[in-house]
Order: sequence, then structure tokens, then C-alpha cells
Amino acid sequence: MDTTSVSMQLLAVGSVSSPRTDPDDTTGWGDVVARIDLVAALGTESLVGLADFSHVEVLFWFDRVVRRSDHTGTSRARGRADMPLIGVFAARGPNRPNPVGVSICRIEDVGDTWITVRGLDAVDGTPVLDLKPVMPRLLPDRVEEPGWSTLLMHDYYERD
Repeated sequence: MDTTSVSMQLLAVGSVSSPRTDPDDTTGWGDVVARIDLVAALGTESLVGLADFSHVEVLFWFDRVVRRSDHTGTSRARGRADMPLIGVFAARGPNRPNPVGVSICRIEDVGDTWITVRGLDAVDGTPVLDLKPVMPRLLPDRVEEPGWSTLLMHDYYERD
């Protein structure tokens, strides 16, 4: 099967309400409190049981980012000269073949049709594709990353 020609249709399960509106702002996401409102078609039982977890994995669509059409070469993370050249799958930025974002967020509160989270790096109005509870046994015991990644992300969740 030639997977290069497969197309898919995704439906948003909700949208983000956030004080952050600039998709180019790459610092201080850790204290951002955002609300995800589910689409009405999901009813009032979709979030039952989620409040028993401390964290949720949020999958979202980078629809507010100007996309590059070429993802075959290398680039420097955030365009920074002090970063090495890396391919699209060694980066977490929004310019990707499929602009899907993934964040693990702390659950602050859960209602019938909404959830409030901390640390979601998606701007106001962003479509949410899915929500999944974070289960420690599904996380790796030990994660390694190169030094440039640590340097790049040092202020991502905190403001200087």
C-alpha cells in the first residue's frame, strides 16, 4: 500500500480558550491555564473519570501557524544559529508534514463538557483532536535528549 497518497479526515473534539494568542511566543507556557470546551456532539459523559488523573495528554492541530511546504530538508530549531541542523522528526515545532501538537498538561478542573489544564502550549481557538489520560506505566522509565534540546527548552515553560 502506498501510504503517501492516503488522506484522512479528523474531527475536532473541542477547542482551546487561552490567554495566549501568539503562536510565535515560545516562552512561559508552564503557568498558562487554558480551558478546552468539547463539541456538543460528545455529550456530557465523555470526561467522566478523567478528574481522577493528575495529567492529560492533549493532541491538537497547529492551525494558527504559517506552514512551510517543504519538510524534506534540515533546519535549525526556532531558526537559532546556535542550534544544530535537524530533520523535521527530530523537532517538536509546528512546521511538520501533519501539524499535530502534543502536550502533557496538569488537570486543574473537569466539568461535564470542559476541562481546565495548566501548561498547554496551544493558542486561543486551537482545535483539539483528542484527550488521553496520562498513565505512568505508559511513560518511559528514562528519557534521553541531546544537550542542544535542553538548551532550547530551558525557558519554554518558564519566563525569564
